[in-house]
Amino acid sequence: MFRPLSNDVEIRPVDVNFSDWDCTLEPTPASAGGEGTGHAVRLGFRLIGGLNEPELKKLIAARGNGFSSIERLAAIAGISRFTIERLAEADAFRSLGLDRRAALWAARRLDMIGIRRPRGDAKTEDALPLLTPHLGDEFFPEPEVALPAMPLCEHVVEDYVTTGLSLKQHPVSFFRERLAALGAIRNAQLRDEALPQDSLVIAAGLVLVRQRPGTSKGVVFMTLEDETDIVNIIVWPKVFEQNRRTVMTSRFLAVRGRLQRAGLVIHVVAESFIDLSAQLPWLRDGDLFSPKFSGRPQPQSDPLPLHSRDFH
Repeated sequence: MFRPLSNDVEIRPVDVNFSDWDCTLEPTPASAGGEGTGHAVRLGFRLIGGLNEPELKKLIAARGNGFSSIERLAAIAGISRFTIERLAEADAFRSLGLDRRAALWAARRLDMIGIRRPRGDAKTEDALPLLTPHLGDEFFPEPEVALPAMPLCEHVVEDYVTTGLSLKQHPVSFFRERLAALGAIRNAQLRDEALPQDSLVIAAGLVLVRQRPGTSKGVVFMTLEDETDIVNIIVWPKVFEQNRRTVMTSRFLAVRGRLQRAGLVIHVVAESFIDLSAQLPWLRDGDLFSPKFSGRPQPQSDPLPLHSRDFH
C-alpha cells in the first residue's frame, strides 16, 4: 500500500524522462501565496517489478534532455524489448504523451518498423547508440489508430500489478457507492467529534495488517485503509472465533462495531463483518459502473495483488 505522509507532499509517478533507479526529490515551483514544500518525490524505476538496475542505468545515461518518442528510446537507450514493454505496462511514458495502452501499442510495433536491438558481440551492441542518435521520429510514420480508452479502474489495477501502488486513485474509491449502500462511512469521518463514544458505525477498506500478539490473550488487531484514511479494528476473542475465516482471509472488508476514543486514538470494536474480497476482481472490468453489474458473471481471475502483513 502507499499513502503520502502529508497532503503537502507531491508524489510524482515513474517516468522514463525523469525517474532515476531510486526515488528522488525534484524542485517544485512555489504556489502563488509562496507556500509549498519546494520539492516533490519522484518515484524510481526500482518500484517496477522485473526491471534490472544496470539496464535502467543505461537508459538514464542515454536520455540526455529527454526522449521524444518510444522509437528514439528504443534506438539509443540500449535496453531490451522486455524492459520497454514493462515500462509501458507501468505507465512510465506519460511525458511522451502516451498512456499505458498507447505506449504498449507503440512498443509492440518496434520490430515491425525495423528497430531491433543488435545481436552478436558486445562491440556491436555498444556501437548502437553511436550510430543512431540522429534518427528522427519522422522515419517512423504510422496512421493514427483510435485505441479505446482504458478505464481509470483498470489503470489503477495495472499500477498495482507493476509497482504495488497507484497515484491515480485508491481502489476502494470505486466501490464507494456500494459501501454507502451498506451504511459504511469514510474512515476519515470516524474522527468527526460529532460521532459519540460507543456509537455504532460501519467502516470498510483494504486489509493492510492483521496482528494477534501472544500477549494479547487472543485479541486480533486489524488495520483497514480506504481512500481517505486508515482505521484500527479490535476483534475480541469471542467475535474472532465466530468469524475466524473472514477475519483471517479477507482482503477487502466492512466491519460493523462500536466507535472507541482514547485521546487522539480512535478504533472500532468489531461486532460483525462483511467480506467484500469477491468484489475486487471487478476492478479490471471496464464496465464497473454499469447498471448491469450485478447481473454479469463473476470474473474468473483476481488481478489485484493485495496482501496484508500478518503478525502472529
